Amino acid sequence: MRPEVKEKLARMSRDERVLLKPLVETSRGFYIVAATLCAITAWGIFAYYLQVRYGLGLTGLNRPEYWGIYIICFVFFIGISHAGTLISAILRVSKAEWRRSITRSAELITVLVIGFGAIQPIIDLGRPDRVLNVIFHAQLLSPLLWDVISIGLYFVSCTIYLYVPMLPDLALIRDSGIKAPRLYRFLAAGYHDTPEQRARLEKVIGVLSIVVIPIAVSVHTVIGWIFAMTLRPMWHSTIFGPYFVMGAIYSGIAAILVAMVVLRRAFSLEQYFKDIHFDYLGRLLLLFSLLWFYFTFAEYLTAFYGGEPSELRTFWAKVSGPFAIPFWTMVAGCFFIPLALMSRKSMRTPKGTLIAGIAVMIGMWLERFNIVVPTSVNPRWEIESIGSYLPSWIELSIMAATFSGFILLYMLATKFVPIVSIWEIKEGREISVREVSERVAEYLPDEREALVPGKVR
Repeated sequence: MRPEVKEKLARMSRDERVLLKPLVETSRGFYIVAATLCAITAWGIFAYYLQVRYGLGLTGLNRPEYWGIYIICFVFFIGISHAGTLISAILRVSKAEWRRSITRSAELITVLVIGFGAIQPIIDLGRPDRVLNVIFHAQLLSPLLWDVISIGLYFVSCTIYLYVPMLPDLALIRDSGIKAPRLYRFLAAGYHDTPEQRARLEKVIGVLSIVVIPIAVSVHTVIGWIFAMTLRPMWHSTIFGPYFVMGAIYSGIAAILVAMVVLRRAFSLEQYFKDIHFDYLGRLLLLFSLLWFYFTFAEYLTAFYGGEPSELRTFWAKVSGPFAIPFWTMVAGCFFIPLALMSRKSMRTPKGTLIAGIAVMIGMWLERFNIVVPTSVNPRWEIESIGSYLPSWIELSIMAATFSGFILLYMLATKFVPIVSIWEIKEGREISVREVSERVAEYLPDEREALVPGKVR
C-alpha cells in the first residue's frame, strides 16, 4: 500500500478504514487463487472452442437427452441469482436492520450470476450464431421467449438495484482519492451525499426494492413453466412454478451463507458478518428446507399415486434405479443435513452454516439434474427404448469454467467496491443511537413538565 493511501485511510473512520482496505491492498493468496481460477476458465473456453468447431457430437448430449449439464447449470445459476433480489429486497422492505452488512454481497452475487446463467442456453446450441432467432422470429406463445424477456428485464433491474445503493460509497472513494479518481468520478455520477440527494436516493431504493420482487418471482416461475408446459413425465405439473421459485430462494440463501463465510475470513470482517447474521440466515435455511421437503414430497406422491406408466418409470428410475444415488444425495443435501444442523442453535454459526450451505448448493444442483435427465432419458413415446446420458469432459470443463469465472469476477468486484455498504452501516449506527435515546426518554419526565413547581405525576 502506498504511503499516501495509508495516510488517507488513517484519517477515515474505523468502518471506512476496514471496508476500503481490500480495495487498495491485495494479498499474495488473492493472486494465487485468481491465477488458478483463470487457468480453469481458460481451459473451459478451449473446450467450448472445440465444441463449436467440431459440433455437439463431442458432448454426451444425444437423443433423447438434448439438454444435460448446460440446462441444469442454467436453472441452477438463475436460481442462485435470487440471493440478492428477494433476500435483500424483502429485508429492505420489512426494514430488518440486521440486513445492512449483507445486502451488498448478496446483490453482487445476483448481477454476476445472472450473466453466467444466461449464457448456458447459448452454450447448449450447436449453432450459437442463431441465438437471435428467438427474437427475430419470435413466437409469443413460446415459454422460451417469455424466458428471454423475463431474464433480460431481471438483469437490467438487478443491475440498477445494485448500482443505485452503491452511489454514496462510490462518492466516498472518489472524494478520498485512494483509488482511480477518474474512474470513480465517472461512477459516482455527480453524487455528493447532500441531505436532498440522500432523501431522493432512499426513495428510489424503496421503489426499486418493491419493483424487483415480482420481477424475480416471475423469472423462476417462467423457467418452471418451460418444463411444465410440455407433456413429459413428471414435468407437466402445476406445482412447478412455485416449486422453482421456492428452490431458487433456498439455493440463494445457501449461496449468501457460503459467500459470507469466505468474505469474513478473507477480509477479516468478523465485526460485520456477526454470529447473529448467521443465526438469522440459518433459521431461514431451516424454514426453506422444510418447504423444499413439502413441495418435493407433494410432487413425488402425486406422480406415484397417479400410476401413469411413463411417470412411474421415471419415478422408479430416480428412487431405486440408475439415478438413485443423485436422488438420495439430493434429499440428504437439501433436507436431512440442513435440518439436522440448522435446527440446533449451537450449529447456526459460521462453520455450521458453511457446511449446511454447501450441502444445500450441491443438493439443489442435483435437484435440477433429477428434474432434467431422468425425464429426458425416459420419454413418454419410447416405451421400449430407454436412453442414457453421461456428460463428456467437454461439458464438465465448460461447467467448471462457468463456476470459476463467476468466482473470479466476484473476487475482482471486491477490489472495486466495498463488499459491505459503508453508508448503510453508518446510517444503522445513527439509528441505533437515536432509538436507544428515544427508548430511554420514555422512562424520564418531560423536561417542560419537570420545571413546573408542585406538579406531581
